[in-house]
Amino acid sequence: MSTVKASPRKMDFSFLWKVFGIAFFVYLFFGFMLLPCLNTLKQIFTAKNAAGEVDPLAVIRFFFAGNMPSFVWNSLKLALALVVTVNVVGVSIVLLTEYFDIKGARILRLGYMTTLIYSGVALVTGYLFLYDSDGIITTWLANTFPEMNKSWFTGFNAVLFTMTFACTSNHALFLRNAIRGIDYNTVEAARNMGASPFRVLLKVVFPTLIPTMFSLTVMTFITGLCAMSAPTLLGYNSINPEIVRLAGSSVADEAFPQARAALLSIILAMFTIILLTVLSSYERKGHYLSVSKTKAKLVKQKITNPVANVLAHIYAYVLWIIYMTPVVMIVIFAFQNYSAIKLKTFSWDSFTLVNFIGKQDYEYMTSRGKLRTRVGQISGVFSNEDTLGGIQTSFILSALAAALACVIVVVAVNYIFKHKNKLRSTVLEYSLLFPWLLPTILICYSYRTYFNNTDVWYVLGENLYYRENVRFLIVMAYTVVKLPFALRMIKASYYAIDEELEDAAKNLGASEWRTFMRVKLPIILPSVLAVFALNFNALFTEYDMGATFQSSYGKTYAMVIQNMCAEEGRDGYNVNATGRRNASTVFIMAVSGLILYLVYGVGARDLGERLEAKEKRRRMYQKVTAKLRLNKPKPEYHMRP
Repeated sequence: MSTVKASPRKMDFSFLWKVFGIAFFVYLFFGFMLLPCLNTLKQIFTAKNAAGEVDPLAVIRFFFAGNMPSFVWNSLKLALALVVTVNVVGVSIVLLTEYFDIKGARILRLGYMTTLIYSGVALVTGYLFLYDSDGIITTWLANTFPEMNKSWFTGFNAVLFTMTFACTSNHALFLRNAIRGIDYNTVEAARNMGASPFRVLLKVVFPTLIPTMFSLTVMTFITGLCAMSAPTLLGYNSINPEIVRLAGSSVADEAFPQARAALLSIILAMFTIILLTVLSSYERKGHYLSVSKTKAKLVKQKITNPVANVLAHIYAYVLWIIYMTPVVMIVIFAFQNYSAIKLKTFSWDSFTLVNFIGKQDYEYMTSRGKLRTRVGQISGVFSNEDTLGGIQTSFILSALAAALACVIVVVAVNYIFKHKNKLRSTVLEYSLLFPWLLPTILICYSYRTYFNNTDVWYVLGENLYYRENVRFLIVMAYTVVKLPFALRMIKASYYAIDEELEDAAKNLGASEWRTFMRVKLPIILPSVLAVFALNFNALFTEYDMGATFQSSYGKTYAMVIQNMCAEEGRDGYNVNATGRRNASTVFIMAVSGLILYLVYGVGARDLGERLEAKEKRRRMYQKVTAKLRLNKPKPEYHMRP
């Protein structure tokens, strides 16, 4: 029996490819994950005191002697309050649309899920447009109650209100799936045994939701602890805004600014790691529920008590109004001219597209009573250089980072599945999940301080925070932060690959590269594209990293939107910022809505559903064209005499 030997050229190429892959992942993990964070930890214990001597405990003593604990307490207070308010509202919107029989549930569901298409800085600026000192609702209330405080929408209450309705998107997605997965036979059995609707909800429905609710509670707590855009724009002193402020300070301004920022980052990381560890240990325990052999689809429950039914409908539509008011007002005033937006009045005569495209002259009166004109000062989103520059920067950097994260994870997951149950594959997987344990602000702050010099040898001594280099730093931060999500999603898609297909390709003589390109990649490609789209959608308006890396050479779209919240129109500068802000939010909604439709709408269909939809469109087209032919008047023919 003869044996076929592999050619030396192929063996050399395979060996070089493995060496390059190992070197790249070691470089990525140590160079852009571990070493920057260790440098941040080192800053705490290498700070110098007033005498110029290294004092390991100087920052810690300063922490307890100053007001720094107040920032930690403020973040904890916000996180604890959000756990209560977000769960109450989140559970309410899911029960009202999926469990109880409420009239207009589909319309309610669309309103409750609007936070999926705009979030972060875009959502906060939307609430500012309504409730700020010169916001629409505040202006209307001030006209009705002249003595009211126009600056009421600031601080803790404003942040809590905004984030309560902004953070229910996870409930709308995951808790909704959990409710729809309830076995109706268990609900019906409890009702037949004489249990009241409230008792059924408490004893049958809620126990099945406990695992999902626990995960959502932990993630909500982490979200509140690491909140950035809402506290910054609404004026609340929490940890993240203070870290960004200290990162831009120096020892000439205050004591230990960098070391204090590092200490706050490490405190935030400790909270995050502890909470995620608790969540992981809870999930590993497993959960067992009693269900019938033949599972029945859940039937919506009618509220038999007429008073409770009316109150439930009122509550549902009050929540719907709260969710929809910012969206409706932003869309309406995105098409109003500068005067209408400034006066907070709506008129069909004021309809314009200048907030999106085009320019107009701006006239204003100076303090000396002279009329001045600034040519083309009123500009739209796609006509304003700063705004368009922010869109282009965020688009390019987000696309590069999302693509790079997908490429890295696809290669890594392919290696993990090829070497299952081996130590090196486990080490690789946990290395890529490492950023999941750390707050985004810690990674970004570590990058900003560690790479802001020419002493890092493995980046060729380049200062990555200097001028245009900051764009590369932003791409790397974007990529590292999104690696855990990409790994979990793409790894799940790999389980759909039949190993027999891979064996058949190898038996036919296909190389590993050809097998991957022709067999594996086509199967996982829809999931990879979905991960790319979702990561791009999240990064396009990302605020935390943009605020940490703020630079004139790397100003992202989120930072441009924040600048639109500054004082408007003074001396003819920053004119029509509110109009561009509204138009920007509409643009973000359109982009996010399209991406979510492509991922969860078209992308979620299998081949049979796509062919059925195509056939349905063809029949609809034939039906419409047939009606048009019938309604078309027949030509009259006249006989010649």
